[in-house]
Amino acid sequence: MNDNQPKKKRKIIFPIILGLVLVGALIFTIKEYLYYQNHETTDDAQIDADISPVVARVSGYVNEIRFQDNQYVKAGDTLVVLDDRDYKIRLQQAMSALSSAKQSVSVSQSNVSEAKTGITTAEANVEAAKVQVWKTTEDFNRYQNLYNDHAITKAQFDDAKAAKDAAEAQLVIAQSQVPVQTKRVSTNQTQVGATASNLATRQSDIDYARLQLSYTVIIAPVNGIISKRNIQIGQLVQGGQTLFAIVHDNNVYVTANFKETQMGSLKIGDKVDIDVDAFSGKTISGQIQSFSGATGAKFSLLPPDNATGNFVKVVQRIPVKITLQADSSVMNTLRPGMSVSVVVHTK
Repeated sequence: MNDNQPKKKRKIIFPIILGLVLVGALIFTIKEYLYYQNHETTDDAQIDADISPVVARVSGYVNEIRFQDNQYVKAGDTLVVLDDRDYKIRLQQAMSALSSAKQSVSVSQSNVSEAKTGITTAEANVEAAKVQVWKTTEDFNRYQNLYNDHAITKAQFDDAKAAKDAAEAQLVIAQSQVPVQTKRVSTNQTQVGATASNLATRQSDIDYARLQLSYTVIIAPVNGIISKRNIQIGQLVQGGQTLFAIVHDNNVYVTANFKETQMGSLKIGDKVDIDVDAFSGKTISGQIQSFSGATGAKFSLLPPDNATGNFVKVVQRIPVKITLQADSSVMNTLRPGMSVSVVVHTK
């Protein structure tokens, strides 16, 4: 009688346990189903930020490095100073060329003034020659009447005629000098214009030399943390060479790669919960800002070409940019490349 009671109890307990397990599994399944009806998740996500490479604009030897590795800097801080002696000499040469050009302009302007004075002199000579022609003509007429009256000799008459002819020839010569002096003025004015045009070129040379000189002092373009330094004191850097990078401190965000089958549920403005692997238990709020224009595979070095070879369908992923909504103490601890898990509230 006593042996049958434990057997009956065991027969009753087993169905109860099984029923509880099935009920628990059903509740869990329903809960998960309802949860994923209103949420989309992915762990293919990481912290991102804008990273500005700092590039040398000119060549030169590194004289000073005014920062430490991983130092926080502000926009406008002087970070690197290159040897600027060559660029100072080029600036001095450009300034000397401008001074020489200005002197040439002054000389050309003096020539113009001198040529204008020559016109005045030539015109005065013409007037004087006209007066002389008038006087000699009057004398010639008087001498001709006297000669006709046999009051003077033939030699005296010839002298009067010669004086008249000489005065007329002198007038022709004086008149011919006026256009010569006028043309000289025009030529000198043209020379002034040509010389003055060089002033703008020489000034441009100075501006360019001064700009090149300013590039020997390399400043921080943005606020952020210096990373990936690859220069040393005394090193020769070339124009266009990347010296280091600055990670922006005010533009940290998350890039989450969602499957293409999940994209139908996502829209801009959806609320997002973000769990950072480095800080377990700390959830950061966010919001979907934008979607990439193509899948990640399209931006790879060798994008797949499904038009050739055997086709294997692979679920693609779309990068989604998520802005963060957290205080500065949290944002300052985040670093680009950190892994995160993302949950999007779709409804």
